[in-house]
Amino acid sequence: MLDRTQIKEAARQRRKKHIRKVIRGTEARPRLVVFRSARHIYAQLVDDQAGRVLTGISSLTPAIKKEFDGAGSKVDAGKILGKALASIAKEKGIKKVVFDRNGFLYHGRIKAVADGAREGGLVF
Repeated sequence: MLDRTQIKEAARQRRKKHIRKVIRGTEARPRLVVFRSARHIYAQLVDDQAGRVLTGISSLTPAIKKEFDGAGSKVDAGKILGKALASIAKEKGIKKVVFDRNGFLYHGRIKAVADGAREGGLVF
């Protein structure tokens, strides 16, 4: 018998497969993938046509880890991560992205990353 955690993860994987059927990242408009664990949050820009990661950032990245220590909550940390990713994307000349919530519900930290990226200048 599956416990509640396994059922929730299976449902997320099902949603993830459905989303990935529709969403594709290109070099001009990469896919912004967000993953969250219990403690940390990760974001990547992926070019699916070439099959490579253009850039990635997480709450463990030394350059922005200091900012996370001052953040009041995990949601605030997600917003900081989104802004930092947007600045890195701008340096690489990326302005438009396709948002992939990776099967997670668009709520809390996932929404905060999206809002932070929009504030940073990314369009999606």
